[in-house]
Amino acid sequence: MRLQTILRRAFLAALLSLSASLFAGPALAASPAEDFVQQNIHRGLEILNNKQLSTEQRRSQFEGFLMGLTDMKRIANFTLGQYRRAASPGDIAAFETAFQNYAVAVYQSYFSKYAGQSLKVTGSQQRSSDDFIVVTQLIDPNDRSGQQPLEVDFRVRTDSGKPVVVDFSVAGIWLALEERDQFTDFLGQNNGNIHTLIAHLNDLAKQFKAS
Repeated sequence: MRLQTILRRAFLAALLSLSASLFAGPALAASPAEDFVQQNIHRGLEILNNKQLSTEQRRSQFEGFLMGLTDMKRIANFTLGQYRRAASPGDIAAFETAFQNYAVAVYQSYFSKYAGQSLKVTGSQQRSSDDFIVVTQLIDPNDRSGQQPLEVDFRVRTDSGKPVVVDFSVAGIWLALEERDQFTDFLGQNNGNIHTLIAHLNDLAKQFKAS
């Protein structure tokens, strides 16, 4: 299905930014938002490199790490676009759960493919008092092409009382914006039926977990 292909590619792009950050080395941060991104690099790395953890323990701790790094509910609600206004509280809650399960399954399925790469924080932009863009570069030590490193940016919000990542950008493409366009397009073709989208995300999550 077209949506499945788009979602795989979109989350793979997000994973590229997240998993790359997990394997980055230590660096000095120049702002609270940069410091937040940098500190979480080491938290994730400790989980992934802990050989004493079982597969289930690693999955559980990695999910906890993702939930601490991102505002998953905020991202999920944003991706529903105008369809969120007419949705019942129960439908929204079910979609948030499906979105989270799918995102975690995809991250866990693909993160190992980017081991050995690193993320270099190069600065940040302050959009408002509680809205920051942390600018980074993806460094591949095996790249001999001489091309400019891929830019990976994190949007960090602090309006909830603590810093959280609410979006990722890879090569200028913002994931949550892309997902909102694709989800609303899917819902538009399915009479706005959120349950149809939930079922599709749940099926995809099962496929990634099985693989």
